[in-house]
Amino acid sequence: MITSTTTTWRKVLFSAGAVTLLTIATACGSDTGGGSSSTAAPTTAAPSTSASAAPSSTATSEAPTSSTEASTSSAESTSSATGGGEAGGLIVIITPSPDNIFFKAEQDAAKAEAEKLGYETLVVSHDDDPTKQSQAIDTAISRNAKAIILDNAGADATVAAVQRAKDAGIPSFLIDREINKTGVAAAQIVSNNAQGAALGGQEFATLMGGAGKYAELLGKPTDTNAGVRSQGYHSILDQYTDMEMVAQQAANWDQAEALTITQTILQAHPDIKGIIAGNDTMALGAQAALTAAGKTDVIVVGFDGSPDVVASILKDEIKATVLQPASLISEMAVQQADQFIRTGSTGQPEKQSIDCVLVNADNAADVKDFAVAS
Repeated sequence: MITSTTTTWRKVLFSAGAVTLLTIATACGSDTGGGSSSTAAPTTAAPSTSASAAPSSTATSEAPTSSTEASTSSAESTSSATGGGEAGGLIVIITPSPDNIFFKAEQDAAKAEAEKLGYETLVVSHDDDPTKQSQAIDTAISRNAKAIILDNAGADATVAAVQRAKDAGIPSFLIDREINKTGVAAAQIVSNNAQGAALGGQEFATLMGGAGKYAELLGKPTDTNAGVRSQGYHSILDQYTDMEMVAQQAANWDQAEALTITQTILQAHPDIKGIIAGNDTMALGAQAALTAAGKTDVIVVGFDGSPDVVASILKDEIKATVLQPASLISEMAVQQADQFIRTGSTGQPEKQSIDCVLVNADNAADVKDFAVAS
């Protein structure tokens, strides 16, 4: 369950080479899952050295497992992890399974940026298992990593492991998902899930004509992004009194689970008019169930901007999605890690958010690798 808190975000808007900094306040859960971006750290670094990524599997080590209480955050991101040295060394990249193309994009972008800046890389997947994540962070500690780039396995479950890395002098740079504590990670750079979900909710309501029965597929309950996206959807949908949500169920970000749940929903509500999903993987599962049932007129909207859903939009199947700039966020995290390693500070606030973009039939042809061509 998500506890609503008020969080101050710094938002940086990029436009024609200019950078504008503004501060906004949003009431949302501890993981708003994103907003507008901050400026990336300078990318000058030591000459590139050879680097290799380990297979996306669980890493283990005998590193200590004790943790200490995290400190509160300051205006700009700092850490007891020292920094202020030379660029180079090992950066460990830890994400959920790359079987999901979104997380594969994160891994690839972070790895490429780190190697461009002269670092070696180790890429590990925790499969949304906090124990595997803890083991991977212990591996980073035992190998004296310079920094950790992390898309975490739980807003609460991750805090102790990130604190452990910090106590060992290794700063963590979180991407995509926040943790429920500030002052532990050096940076938390996420998509503005609340803003993006409002975009998706409005598009869904428009496509529904503001009326009719619909269902919602929720993400994993332990991922605060799931709650924030649902809240964002309903900030729009609940204003439409002629729209009726007849089913709401967690499909845990999973395509097969979403397919099965959608089949059950169709049996109970054959007159359903739309399905809105917390991510694209679930949207694809819902669309597969609808196609199998011969229901070609049911509206499906997702969230992520994945290539498979973009292709579905171009075929007039799924109608829309909300694109998260996964690659940009990963690159920013590495750039800020590099600056921290060299100077002891990112120069940015800990919490940073990047706005999402609505993708529909109007611009789907311009989307590639979680980005809309300018």
